[in-house]
Amino acid sequence: MLSRAILPLVRARPVPSATRLSIAAAQRPRWYAKNSKPKVPYKLPGSSKSSKPEQSELPSESASESTPQQQDYSPHQTEFAESTKNTPPQSTDTAAGDSETKPGQPSSQQEYSPHQTEFETAAPGQDAAEARQPQKPLPDLTQGIPSTLAAELEAARSKKRGSTSLNLTEDPSRADDFDAGDIGGDIPKDGYVSSLDRRRQRMANVMYVLFLLGGIAGTMYLGRNWDSEEEAKAHPDAPSGWGLGLFYNRIKARLNDITKYYRDPAFEKLLPDEDPSMRQPYTLVLSLEDLLVHSEWTREHGWRVAKRPGVDYFLRYLNQYYELVLFTSVPSMMADQVLRKLDPYRIIRWPLFREATKYENGEYIKDLSYLNRDLSKVILIDTVEAHARKQPENAIILPKWKGDPKDKSLVALIPFLEYVAGMGIEDVRPVLKSFEGTYIPEEFARREKIMREKFEKQLAEEQARRPRRGVGKLASLLGLKPRSSLDGEQSAAEGLEQGKMLWDQIRERGQKNYQLMEEEIRKNGEKWLAEMAAEEEKARQEQMKSMKGSLTSFFGIGGGDSK
Repeated sequence: MLSRAILPLVRARPVPSATRLSIAAAQRPRWYAKNSKPKVPYKLPGSSKSSKPEQSELPSESASESTPQQQDYSPHQTEFAESTKNTPPQSTDTAAGDSETKPGQPSSQQEYSPHQTEFETAAPGQDAAEARQPQKPLPDLTQGIPSTLAAELEAARSKKRGSTSLNLTEDPSRADDFDAGDIGGDIPKDGYVSSLDRRRQRMANVMYVLFLLGGIAGTMYLGRNWDSEEEAKAHPDAPSGWGLGLFYNRIKARLNDITKYYRDPAFEKLLPDEDPSMRQPYTLVLSLEDLLVHSEWTREHGWRVAKRPGVDYFLRYLNQYYELVLFTSVPSMMADQVLRKLDPYRIIRWPLFREATKYENGEYIKDLSYLNRDLSKVILIDTVEAHARKQPENAIILPKWKGDPKDKSLVALIPFLEYVAGMGIEDVRPVLKSFEGTYIPEEFARREKIMREKFEKQLAEEQARRPRRGVGKLASLLGLKPRSSLDGEQSAAEGLEQGKMLWDQIRERGQKNYQLMEEEIRKNGEKWLAEMAAEEEKARQEQMKSMKGSLTSFFGIGGGDSK
């Protein structure tokens, strides 16, 4: 009430014209905000009466004097605390007293909510619901201009996804002109790249150029002419000379020589040179995985290795006819531990591992030409046909053994292998070719039966005509070469007189030799194992001693044990 009494006194003071102009200019935005609202009456919060729409945008001077004005501001606003109710501004030539509200004039109904902000009116073309939404707080410019890089990058990504979101600094009326590719506006595209990144990019470009020059120089070096006649003779398909074809062939030949170290076996001769009279004339090459053993993994027991039934008998019996060689594609670190358990007495003479295979077209191939043995007397037994790709005529491919404890297919192959070595076949390849596509144990048993029937028939005929002289002739007719008998054994002629084929006599001799070997193993097996363990320990100690001596000599320590 006291403020209402003081206001007429304040307004009674004359206001200069310049001051009136500045007040009018300051009130113009408020007038525009009030009069740009939709001309539709609406209810105020907490009131059931609606205000009447105004008749004109700019009320005249007489209307302002006669009609009471509505309260134009919230009681909580402080910027107009010293003035009375606001009225629409008049033109600059109107007297200040004409636009003021007279004291004692009744005030109109409150038009705005007490909590409504000053500029919370709808802009031209804006919905009233959008205008009533709360505005986001403006940035604090006292801390510097905030960066809009993150928002611009997000706008660029959203535009790629089909969104039409604007840059924070874009004008809504120019939404269609915004291009996500023009990030940064006046700032160039490399404006956000640091100096460290620029140096890295320059170094990368330099390295690219160096690599390119190195590749060109290396290509020219690999394609040069051969340095010696020996190299030219070793590569007859790529002779020296000028031309793109010759250049390419020399590059290919030299690259093959470089990769040959990794593709070919470790040595040109996998087996050492030996006198044929000091070893068995035939060589039997055996695989390991799924032929002699089978390995599998289970959740309960982990990795387990099973030995095939009859492996011991197979190895010890054929040891008297063949030079046994183990040739596997498993690495030596894994296969050597299995071989120690499989063959503790070292019946297998030569073990060869993955290092001895040939890697070609993604497969490991067992090239028998590296064995340093006569291929006419070499037989390979394997379970993978690709392993024998180089010499398929020397191979016997058996089905993989999956761990069946009743399997006898390996032992059933012994009679055929014994016949080939015992009868002294000159070339095993034609014999293997005749059994191609058949199950060798069954086919060999069928042929043996036919041969036995024929032998018995010829023996009966010869005994009927010349009982005492037909033995040698019968052996020659059968094409059998009798071998010299051992001490205490009957000769081949005596066996034929008794109705035994030469093949039967060879089998009997083989059985006796196997029994002698088994007896020796039973008597001296433990002793042999102890001797082999002592030899391995001695070799290990010598190796450790040599390594220690080389290490101390490298640092210049000791040297007195060199003698």
